[in-house]
Amino acid sequence: MRGGGAGPTLVLVVAVGVLTATGVTLLLERSLTRILLGVILLGNGVNLLILVGGRAGGAPVVGTGPDGEMSDALPQAMVLTAIVITFGLTAFLAAVAYRSWYLSGNDEVQDDVEDQQIVALAARNEVANADLGGEGPGDDPEQVSPEPAQRPGRRSDGAR
Repeated sequence: MRGGGAGPTLVLVVAVGVLTATGVTLLLERSLTRILLGVILLGNGVNLLILVGGRAGGAPVVGTGPDGEMSDALPQAMVLTAIVITFGLTAFLAAVAYRSWYLSGNDEVQDDVEDQQIVALAARNEVANADLGGEGPGDDPEQVSPEPAQRPGRRSDGAR
């Protein structure tokens, strides 16, 4: 990749594709361990993609060579930032997976109540009750008052 400005090699492009595809596939699993591995692989694939997109060349330090032959420092900085973010997310997911395994004996993500209701409605071939918003402002408990409450000590006519 160094030299005449040649683009990324086919091996790097295939590696980016394989890491990203495997990471996305593992993210769609129900086991938190596989989700954790998917985050790691996806992060590595994206980091490699960012690095492949940068210009190859000499060290990006002023005075070490001609300006035209220096590599771009922005992709390197972005990859370092992405590594820190991926590490933090990995640590968080590892803690969640360990806590789930400690409390329930497995690390599988369970369906919540809404998911179970949707599956039951789909099995009966029914449609869920949709909130069409036809109620008035006083009839719907989900509606928020559009005007803010007045502060105490103020009159509504603007006089003090």
